Amino acid sequence: MAVKVQNQKTEEKELGFAFNRKNYTLLLIGLLFIILGFVLMIGGGSDDPEVFSEALFGFRRLTLAPILILTGYIIEIFAIMQRPKETN
Repeated sequence: MAVKVQNQKTEEKELGFAFNRKNYTLLLIGLLFIILGFVLMIGGGSDDPEVFSEALFGFRRLTLAPILILTGYIIEIFAIMQRPKETN
């Protein structure tokens, strides 16, 4: 019985955490890219509903913001899939 408990403790120490500091840093950077992309999409409306606003079709909202959001999601996927380096 004591050997079984000792083996379980050894296995727990070997597994450790799934993510390390680099993974969490990449997750945070990806999240910031996503938030920045959504912030850049905000606005473009008109105060008067009878007046059309051309600001809706600007470079920032149609091109830059979606690129930042997709980049953020790619960084997030990379951060999740990256394995921590083995240290012995």
